[in-house]
Amino acid sequence: TDKLNFFKGDLRNKEFIDSVFRKSKDESKPINSVIHFAGLKSVAESIINPLKYWENNLIGSYNLIKSMSENNCTTIVFSSSATVYGNTTDALIKESSKIQPINPYGSTKYAVENLLYDVFSAKKNKWRVAILRYFNPIGAHPSGLIGENPLEKPNNIFPLIINSAYEQNNLKVFGKDWSTHDGTCIRDYIHIMDLADGHIKALDHLIKNDSQFINLNIGTGQGYSVLDLIKTFEIINNVKVPFIFSNRRKGDVCKVVANNLTAKRILNWYPKRSIEDMCRDGWKWKLLNPKGYY
Repeated sequence: TDKLNFFKGDLRNKEFIDSVFRKSKDESKPINSVIHFAGLKSVAESIINPLKYWENNLIGSYNLIKSMSENNCTTIVFSSSATVYGNTTDALIKESSKIQPINPYGSTKYAVENLLYDVFSAKKNKWRVAILRYFNPIGAHPSGLIGENPLEKPNNIFPLIINSAYEQNNLKVFGKDWSTHDGTCIRDYIHIMDLADGHIKALDHLIKNDSQFINLNIGTGQGYSVLDLIKTFEIINNVKVPFIFSNRRKGDVCKVVANNLTAKRILNWYPKRSIEDMCRDGWKWKLLNPKGYY
């Protein structure tokens, strides 16, 4: 079987990236494409510490893209975020919806999108670029072997729900006065395995086709409120998720749901897993790995 070569490093260190490209060339296995999903991703933290986010997300991406260019590697799938759209009134967000990030995290993602577009525009006959704008990935591998293991205090809703269910501590739900059916924010939750499939299909598409630059929403097109998610988690896993309401968080928006027709058409990609699958698989990961990967 093929083995993965794993190199531990930091994209802020360009010498490290260069060494990986060099080693691959020396072994006659030059890197010809990249999936780039390294970055910091907490909206709340980015508001408190924007410099940390600009350094990690932009400088790291710049170093990677520069190394790619220097090593004639011109195919990249980049993990962006629906956060780039900001406070939109669109019922379903299209790739053509207005880009207007309202927090530093979203701003860094959009900056990398712009950087990639400029690089593509300079050499349109060479670069193949797919920008994947994630909506809200949750869940885990159905085996329970791979899951979400935040190294610091989690900020995303799903690991917080899991921890509240496991430890029976109150989850904070930020805001109960949003203009939704139950007053809590609505998000487009997508199973992490559907997201993974989207990356593979995007890379396959780039490799098989001429140079191009595409923006793709990766979501289900279906919105669920925070309370919808909590209730589904409780029912499917037969467990209680204690929660309390708290004030709204700075940088949050009311509703974010994808129009995913472009990804379906271009990639022939379809999300297959339900909100129930997401809740079941995420809980299985926690029960099998209560302390994460440690």
